[in-house]
Amino acid sequence: MEYIEVEQKFRILGPSAELKERLTALGATPGRPTRQVDTYYNAPHRDFLDNDIVSEWLRVRVEDGAASLNFKRFHPIASPVKTHCDEYESTVTDPEAVRRLLGSLDFAELTVVDKTREEWHVDGIAVAFDTVAGLGDFVEFEFKGDADTVEQATARLEAFIAALAIELGDRIRLGYPHLTLGLG
Repeated sequence: MEYIEVEQKFRILGPSAELKERLTALGATPGRPTRQVDTYYNAPHRDFLDNDIVSEWLRVRVEDGAASLNFKRFHPIASPVKTHCDEYESTVTDPEAVRRLLGSLDFAELTVVDKTREEWHVDGIAVAFDTVAGLGDFVEFEFKGDADTVEQATARLEAFIAALAIELGDRIRLGYPHLTLGLG
């Protein structure tokens, strides 16, 4: 399932210590917190915001001296409930050059998402604790293991989340750019 992302996001109800303790008990390994500054762009040839349900994003991310260019297309396209997305991402050596290139091609900056992320890994699952400026605290569970279908990956992700036996906050079915732009 290369180039496909399956994830679920929740608002964190309170301190994340209990969830981190549970992850540690399962053998999860935490990464060091990093700051990610994501700038989202709109395409001049196809307005991503033109539909009632936004299903595409183009992003430049800068994270601790590294950078990447990323495009996501969420499926099903017209549905408010997404199951997965196509994700194409590549590192870039000069994010300022990419920003200028996009500007020169009339791509318009939509929003910036500034967050601190601490990512843990266990059993083919990445668990990201995000503190997003202006939005609050979230936890994302992303399937990183081997699966033949989106349905298999989703089932394994949901089984993992259920096995944690931790009360999570509301499930958030929108991306951070949706939330910063007040969409949905």
